Amino acid sequence: MASNLDYLDPALQPLADKVQAYIQAEKEFQRAEVEAVATTHQPADAASHTSPQPAASGSAAQPLEQIQLKLQHLREELQQLRQEVIALLPVRDEWVKINLGYGPSRVGAFSTPAINATDATPEYDLRVVV
Repeated sequence: MASNLDYLDPALQPLADKVQAYIQAEKEFQRAEVEAVATTHQPADAASHTSPQPAASGSAAQPLEQIQLKLQHLREELQQLRQEVIALLPVRDEWVKINLGYGPSRVGAFSTPAINATDATPEYDLRVVV
């Protein structure tokens, strides 16, 4: 029965905290991607269908370059967090139970086939089950 409560081990708290940060960064990245798609796919004749009232200052859409920079920054942050989570995992190719606040969740790094056969370092895919 004690193995069912292993996810409450205080030694796993840094891993749980890092996974929480990873989940939040992933959500922020997804929101930024939606924003980027919405900005780049606005109809060309949207200006002709707007109301005659002037737009409020600051409500103008961000330039595409700024959105792309934001996406790049978030992508790099997500990759950094992914590597940090993988480094904190005590095992590879197995699930680790952690406490994310609502019962046992699972996180694991599972090896993926190498892109080129000469690369000796394995690639790991991070998986989180909430």
